[in-house]
Amino acid sequence: MSDGIDIESVPSTAPWLEDIAWNEAGLAPAIAQDDQSGDILMLAWMNRQALVATAAIGEAVYWSRSRKKLWHKGESSGHVQYVSEIRIDCDADAIVLRVRQKGGIACHTGRRHCFYRRLRGQDWEIVDPVVKDPREIYQDKT
Repeated sequence: MSDGIDIESVPSTAPWLEDIAWNEAGLAPAIAQDDQSGDILMLAWMNRQALVATAAIGEAVYWSRSRKKLWHKGESSGHVQYVSEIRIDCDADAIVLRVRQKGGIACHTGRRHCFYRRLRGQDWEIVDPVVKDPREIYQDKT
């Protein structure tokens, strides 16, 4: 993955961070978008430190709300997101990462992206297949 940079030691200060409208928890939603196809791969959350780390190493780092810690995408699965561009929206309260997804799998379910269910009538239908069984992805890494 990154060149040995300890993401936990990356500072959470930079002048450009002040331009972002962080929510009351100090987070902003971050959308990962495939830099070739434009497909939306996933949505996660970033805090200041995650965004600075992402900019510093060129790989997506998010804030895991469930684990309450920085999450370097691919640290368990190997499915790193190489960041080619970072953008914010007009209100500065959402982040878009244009990424190249290693292994073609962004979702922990083993799919290309997390948005694999579509509303059809009154039910959600699965419209995208599993690329690789998650048990195979995480077998030696959990």
